[in-house]
Amino acid sequence: MADHEMKKQIPQNVVIQDREKISITGVEDIENFDDRETILYTTLGKLVIRGRDLKMERLSVDDGGLVIHGQIDALEYSAARSGSILSKLFG
Repeated sequence: MADHEMKKQIPQNVVIQDREKISITGVEDIENFDDRETILYTTLGKLVIRGRDLKMERLSVDDGGLVIHGQIDALEYSAARSGSILSKLFG
């Protein structure tokens, strides 16, 4: 099965609750995470989350699930992938 076909089997969903909790599925890699910005890659491309006091509550490698708490100010998608530090070292 082609790589892009496998990616489409894992749905990519984003649910924001009261701008204080974000639940994401289809997460493939996390490039950066701190209390103001998270840069991650999903099955649909790069996703940047900006806010304040961001804290990772849950990360599941099995299903690509991620839950973040904090003040969610902005989400930005792009299709470009520059690669994470891990993928540059081991990819």
